[in-house]
Amino acid sequence: MSAITKVSGKAVTVAGNDIDTDRIIPAKFMKCVTFDDLAEGMFYDVKVNPNTGELTEHPLNDPKHAEASIIISGENFGCGSSREHAPQSIYRSGFRAIIAESFAEIFYGNSTTLGMPCVCGSAADLAALSEYIDENPTAEVTFDLEALQASYGDVTFPITMPESARSSLISGKFDPLAELMENMDKIEATAEALPYI
Repeated sequence: MSAITKVSGKAVTVAGNDIDTDRIIPAKFMKCVTFDDLAEGMFYDVKVNPNTGELTEHPLNDPKHAEASIIISGENFGCGSSREHAPQSIYRSGFRAIIAESFAEIFYGNSTTLGMPCVCGSAADLAALSEYIDENPTAEVTFDLEALQASYGDVTFPITMPESARSSLISGKFDPLAELMENMDKIEATAEALPYI
C-alpha cells in the first residue's frame, strides 16, 4: 500500500445534508457478487428519471464535471444503513476524496479502508468552494492530509479528520486486508508456533 498524503483533482458539488447510503447506491444494485460494477448505480435514482429513463439535471450528469474526482457535500454524508457498497460505488466511479461538513461513522470507516479520504470543512468554507467550482469547473482542489489544509485557486482553508484515519492514510496502513496479505509469512510462522494448531 502507498501512503496517501495529498489528494488533488477537479470537484463536483452534491448538495444537501443527510445524503444516505440508499441514495448513494440504491438497493437494486446490491445483488452483485463483487464490487466491480457498482459505478453504474452510484446516485442512480437521482441521476435517472424513473419514468422516462433519461438523465436528470443532477450535477453528476453535467458534462463540465465529467472529470471530477472529489465530491463536495453537506452534513452527515453517508448516513443510513452501513452498506459497504456506498463508498465502493463512489470509489469505482473514479472519486478519490470527499469533503463535507460531517460524515456518518461507518461510511467514514469504509471509505478510509479504500484509501478514499473524507475530510471535513466548515459550512462557510464549503459554500465558497462550491461557488468557485461552479464558476471554475476545471479548477484543481487539493487536500493536504499532513498539513490538514485544503486549497484551490489562491484560497487555503483548514480541514479536519480523525487522527486515526489520518495516520493510517499517511502511513499507508489503511487497508487491514492488504496488511494481512503483506505479512502472510509472519502469520504462518505464528500459526506453526502455536501448540494447538
